[in-house]
Amino acid sequence: MPGMHLALLLLTLVPVAAPARAQTHALDAAKAAVEQRIAASGAEVAIAFRTLDGRQEWLLRPDDIFHAASTMKIPVMIELFHQVREGKVTLDDPLLVKNEFHSIVDGSVYQLGAGDDSEADLYKAEGETRTLGNLCELMITVSSNFATNLLIERLGVENIRATVHALDADGMNVLRGVEDDKAYEKGLNNTTTARALMVLLTAIADGKAVDAVASRQMVEILKRQHFNEAIPAGLPPGTPVAHKTGEITKIHHDAAIVYAPRPFVLVILVRGIQDDKVSGALMSDIARTLYGAIE
Repeated sequence: MPGMHLALLLLTLVPVAAPARAQTHALDAAKAAVEQRIAASGAEVAIAFRTLDGRQEWLLRPDDIFHAASTMKIPVMIELFHQVREGKVTLDDPLLVKNEFHSIVDGSVYQLGAGDDSEADLYKAEGETRTLGNLCELMITVSSNFATNLLIERLGVENIRATVHALDADGMNVLRGVEDDKAYEKGLNNTTTARALMVLLTAIADGKAVDAVASRQMVEILKRQHFNEAIPAGLPPGTPVAHKTGEITKIHHDAAIVYAPRPFVLVILVRGIQDDKVSGALMSDIARTLYGAIE
């Protein structure tokens, strides 16, 4: 009978609809709490949040442009693995460690200083060689600027930009290597949006950044991140997180794939807080709140 069929259909829909409504309510409450926390901080904050199952998403100022800081090292890594797939390089290829780079303004030579870098040992290896794989590890896990510039010069900044475009993440704009002071003075900086970083990390998480094998390798490198005071600090202990931070004066970012029971990508960009402990606490609070909304 038609009435009976309708009743049966409604009964089958109820168990699905009720959890979905509960999830929506939980996320709405989390969003309100996060926005209140941001307002109290006085900072400018952009957030891109999406569960990998595609069922929940929240974007807050996703297309606002921020200085990328060290989050721009994610597309450098992707391009390295892209060139490996194309057979242009291998991760075991040696590269001469030479502290000599060229400004995008006029081609003049500049050098990096160990005192301004988060990793100093590579500076002791000048004149020696390191593999591309080793340089990538240093670039991501300890955010070595020296390793980053060596890789950018080897891979080519235009190739990095082309790969970002191919992944539909044009909000990530890689112009140059790190510490190009002449470019900085002219406002020629690497920039990003929260949406662009979410797109890049989602591609890695889904096995679509280069290919499935390369994506798995990139996830493992990102999981070895040494700086864990932001997003990971707000998650239950032991939660695997594949992420990259970025930090300069009054800029503090974290972009992560969080392997929670329901995995998700979370990007938080923060501008305007001087103390990195304060900005780190803000990001960990945001991560804790959003994690709680999708348990």
